[in-house]
Amino acid sequence: MNDLFMWFIFIWCIALISLLFIGGFFMFRKFLKRLPKVDGWSELDWQDYYIRESLPLWTEEKKSLLNEFVSPVPDLFKDVAKEKIAGHIAKIALEEKTEEITTEQMIRGYIIATPKRDHKFLVKKLKQLNIPIEPYKKYFKMSRD
Repeated sequence: MNDLFMWFIFIWCIALISLLFIGGFFMFRKFLKRLPKVDGWSELDWQDYYIRESLPLWTEEKKSLLNEFVSPVPDLFKDVAKEKIAGHIAKIALEEKTEEITTEQMIRGYIIATPKRDHKFLVKKLKQLNIPIEPYKKYFKMSRD
């Protein structure tokens, strides 16, 4: 009985330490994104800036399309994914100085913001929405990860 309890404690300690490392890894990644770069702004500061500056450019139709893009994402990560995708879309729209965000800009931002490991889900979602992928193939190479 004593041996069984010792093994339980040992396995529990290993599981606890593993979970702490996993959580710490994700917290550290968020911390790195908050660190200012050479220009004094962090990656997340720029993302927030682009979203704030592009708010008048978003129509209700485009907001609902953005919600459709993030629908496959689990609820826990949906807000973060939505902000990241919206930031990339906003950056594209502001750089092109458009009066309103277009569907083409949204698809480009969606592809660029999506990590490469999730491209199969992205392609599936675009096919569900009856959006041809061929004109946007070059943007798949631009995404990170």
